[in-house]
Amino acid sequence: MAAEWLKRAVFYEIYPQSFMDADGDGIGDFNGITEKLDYIRELGCNAIWMNPCFDSPFRDAGYDVRDYKKVAARYGTTEDLKRLFEEAHARGMHIFLDLVPGHTSEEHRWFVESGRKEHNEYSDRYIWTDNWMERPEGIGYIAGEKERDGVYITNFFKCQPALNYGFLNRTADWQKPIDHPACLATRAAMADVMRCWLDLGCDGFRVDMADSLVKNDDEIKSGTCEVWRDIIGQVKKDYPDMALVSEWNNPVSAIGRAGFDMDFFLDWTGNGYNLLMRDYDGTGRDDSFFKKDSARHITDFLDEYLPKYEAVKAQGFYCLITGNHDTTRAAYNLDERELKLAYSFLLTMPGVPFIYYGDEIGMKYQVLPTKEGGYTRTGSRTPMQWDDSVNHGFSKADPSALYLPTDQSADAPTVRAQQERPDSLCRTVKELLRVRREQEAFAVHDNLKILAARQEERSFAYERGNLLMLCNPSGREERLAVDLSGTERLYAVGSCRPDGSSCVLEAQSFAICRK
Repeated sequence: MAAEWLKRAVFYEIYPQSFMDADGDGIGDFNGITEKLDYIRELGCNAIWMNPCFDSPFRDAGYDVRDYKKVAARYGTTEDLKRLFEEAHARGMHIFLDLVPGHTSEEHRWFVESGRKEHNEYSDRYIWTDNWMERPEGIGYIAGEKERDGVYITNFFKCQPALNYGFLNRTADWQKPIDHPACLATRAAMADVMRCWLDLGCDGFRVDMADSLVKNDDEIKSGTCEVWRDIIGQVKKDYPDMALVSEWNNPVSAIGRAGFDMDFFLDWTGNGYNLLMRDYDGTGRDDSFFKKDSARHITDFLDEYLPKYEAVKAQGFYCLITGNHDTTRAAYNLDERELKLAYSFLLTMPGVPFIYYGDEIGMKYQVLPTKEGGYTRTGSRTPMQWDDSVNHGFSKADPSALYLPTDQSADAPTVRAQQERPDSLCRTVKELLRVRREQEAFAVHDNLKILAARQEERSFAYERGNLLMLCNPSGREERLAVDLSGTERLYAVGSCRPDGSSCVLEAQSFAICRK
């Protein structure tokens, strides 16, 4: 069963390089995050997921770990991180670190030893063929860089050699079974890394590429699931309140078979989540559901979401996100009213919600050159915009020294400006999270009931316990066959009114009513 505290959790994702720079060197740090904990808590978030903060050469923004047990100096010291944990806990907040179990940096000591000609305890900790002429098919590999006679498998970029958890379906002698001693040693090493940070005060982990461990796995990833059940079982035995969310996008495997507490519904082109807010291409076409002139219906999302939700709702949480460090900012093509409706929906659905830093103020996507392997993702990783001072309050450094430039447009949104405007996106998110926090039905995650979702209507309604949610994302007034008599309105964007046994929803409106 999932950790009990997750029932009330609302996460805030922080890209540490870009959130708050406390020491003025142009890059965000642990002390900057600590400084802004009250802002996060007052917004309504009581948990944080922080992107990788371990020692790294940063060829992939920290997802290339050089030392799992050492913090990156750019963010501060281990003591600074420990203080962040302590200050968060003092405010009733939890913090996740970002665990990268499928690969390391090519500069990691384990990999350096693995590449030596002489056999040693790390030789089989990564995936190598038996000789330099043997080239695996259908999988990335690197040849000619080490003294060892063989080529090694990569997990993502060239700089990320894959750790060896074995092969489920072996087709060559160099492919180890998942119960090979070296593969078991890799599992034990990852469990040891988790214990290291849990001992310091971490509350759990977001797990990067969680489905990538076992190679030549089957369709349901049964080999990878077996590995995770073992690792999670080892760690939860000693840390029962620890929680994990997987980057998997398959809750039936991640939660139902592997033992994760949560899994993300990720933004993959053309899937149900993508169609809500990011259904656009390079031609300027945007048919995202929350665009007021879209032709899409909520069933485009529900048809994919509901079967997965139903399959795992008694075991864990299938989570929706406003965005993350890998997605285009939601404000790229949605205006403020459209964002209000989209967030109203995401933050009232079951599962543990995740808000990407800056999404609450409508930070925009910036077209920028790649930074640390970001490529097109770089534009969603720019510094948080706190106010209208130098560098939007992110850093006191010279603008040329910033990790990434801040938004220089005249209408760049800031926290201060949004907090001062009563109808702002930030104030709307804060009010929405207040309602979520105060209503017990939102702490129950197996109570979703779709009331009205027909192809001929853009409007829809759903129920969670004694709460009724109504949404009309279209640019015209619509009627829904939902009776509002005897209900109390708790939250609204726009208006809705009862009309006999039906209700009429204003164009671009959302309401939460209590029965």
